[in-house]
Amino acid sequence: MNAGSDAASLAQRQQARPWWHWAKRLLKFCFLALIAYLLIKQARSVEWDKVMAAIYQRSALALLAAAGLAAASHLLYACFDLLGKHLTGHKLPARTVMGITFVCYAFNLNLGSLIGGVAMRYRLYSRFGLDSTVITRIAATSMLTNWSGYLLLAGLAFWWRPLPLPAEWKLDSSGLRLLGMAMVAMALAYVLLCALATQRDWTLRGHGITLPPWKLAVVQLLMSCTNWLMISGLVYLLLQQKIDYPTVVAVLLTAAIAGVVTHVPAGLGVLEAVFIALLSQQLGRNELLAALILYRFLYYLAPLVLACVVYFVTEARTQRRSP
Repeated sequence: MNAGSDAASLAQRQQARPWWHWAKRLLKFCFLALIAYLLIKQARSVEWDKVMAAIYQRSALALLAAAGLAAASHLLYACFDLLGKHLTGHKLPARTVMGITFVCYAFNLNLGSLIGGVAMRYRLYSRFGLDSTVITRIAATSMLTNWSGYLLLAGLAFWWRPLPLPAEWKLDSSGLRLLGMAMVAMALAYVLLCALATQRDWTLRGHGITLPPWKLAVVQLLMSCTNWLMISGLVYLLLQQKIDYPTVVAVLLTAAIAGVVTHVPAGLGVLEAVFIALLSQQLGRNELLAALILYRFLYYLAPLVLACVVYFVTEARTQRRSP
């Protein structure tokens, strides 16, 4: 299957169901409008003076430690594409690969996976001469690394220590434990598949997928779990250690999947809503919002500014190299 036939078949399907194409656009617009309304409504009810006072209460040492943990997490994630380098055997230097991964991750966090995880990777790697097949394998390996570790860590958190969920979520502790067991099983099944599969190369919707060796699959899980634990540690520090660390891990992992399901860039509003819903009985709303505002600045916005600088420098250098 080639790109031309894929585009033609997609166009035919859209022509056959034009109403569905426009209905999806309308639903997406309505959903985003609803999110904007809820954010404005929530923002009006926030006592911003108290939130800012809670932010100013943080010590410089605590903020420095949190910034260090944020930097360590971004550095670790920048190594994810090195696994793709190992699998594909391309010759780009490790420093270049890590720089590209950092830029893509920062854009992914703030603008969504289609821009950061996919489009930005194709843009930057193609600038350095990699073809689309290799780039696809690199991107797939990085995303699989991130979410396979998420499945294992979140599964363990939900299984061993299920959160007391609000009644309106329609999921009790037993259901959360079952979900956790299923997630752990999926993560372990991936490692077993890598260890036992006789066919290593697969084709999914026209894209080639190569299973890594099982030892590399274990490395993927360890790297991803460590990264999620670092992010949780960052939030734990910003909450001034007033909520126990395992609870923070579980809530953050719940918020992460909620942000993916809603497709809101940077999970804007979703992260805060989940933390307030699950932790407002243990810590005041103003303190929660203060911690999450600092978290967004340290982990989302500050890296994005640096990523923009790295991106424009990279573009300038590659343009000078082009004939």
